Amino acid sequence: MEKWLVGVDLGGTTIKIAFVTLDGHIVEKWEIPTNISEDGKHIITDITESIHTKLKDLSEPKEKLEAIGMGAPGFIDMKTGFIYHAVNIGWRDYPLKEELEKATGLSVIVDNDANIAAIGEMWRGAGDGEGNLLMVTLGTGVGGGIIVNGHIMHGTNGMAGEIGHITAIPDGGASCNCGRTGCIETIASATGISRISKEKALKDSSSSLYNLLQENGEIKAKDVVTAAEKGDQVAIDTLDEVTFHLGLVIANLANSINPGKIVIGGGVSKAGHTLMERLEQKFKHFALPRVAEGAEMKVATLGNDAGVIGGAWLAKHNR
Repeated sequence: MEKWLVGVDLGGTTIKIAFVTLDGHIVEKWEIPTNISEDGKHIITDITESIHTKLKDLSEPKEKLEAIGMGAPGFIDMKTGFIYHAVNIGWRDYPLKEELEKATGLSVIVDNDANIAAIGEMWRGAGDGEGNLLMVTLGTGVGGGIIVNGHIMHGTNGMAGEIGHITAIPDGGASCNCGRTGCIETIASATGISRISKEKALKDSSSSLYNLLQENGEIKAKDVVTAAEKGDQVAIDTLDEVTFHLGLVIANLANSINPGKIVIGGGVSKAGHTLMERLEQKFKHFALPRVAEGAEMKVATLGNDAGVIGGAWLAKHNR
């Protein structure tokens, strides 16, 4: 009997689950809402029942499943699958691996949600099997994962890959959720792009973004991209500032780990060539020439499937 792996990607709003073949192809995928009531105490039961229901729908036995790989937000002990703190879920000092193994009867491996997305892109996405890969996700915040010689980097206590909190503007810059100022997350995230464009638009009433701000009271990151494509100078200046700082951060990381692939994911990456051309130009300016030659920069291809595929890879290699 061909076995399946289970990939689980736990988010604050939804839990993505998939049955995945041993070579990384999704057989079935679905989502369930994340029930964060009572400090997330129902989540394990919800996942377990959902997996069993789906097996029944597919007329497959429990023995079909090999192992579970799960991505979760928060601070995690990778060896024990222990969650120290997951703010959006409500968990604090929670033995996730132990509880899910007890509920499902399957072996479980847990990692950070950003890390499993990087692994997914390495295995079946834009990484194309590259074992030295840097992934940067640009969304509401900035996250990422670092893979060296085919292994995700965790560091001493699981904090490796916190790319969003690399300082881009020393002694200044906007306040970050981490409590410091000037993190790249305050610049290259969707919220950062929105903030910078607003500051610039307020100084230039000839910009289409100024008019948009007066009408809607806000400027979204996608508005900046659209305006830049139409030649709006405020939008162009915003993207130039954002990619300057992000290109510098990525170049410094690349100079340290010498990746073969740099994968840009998250909602902001949908800006396509308007963002990527500028980012690659800035990256090549700051990176060592030989490092830049060895690194191909690509937009992530798996979208919302990256986490469940990365989870399946973890399950496969930690059975």
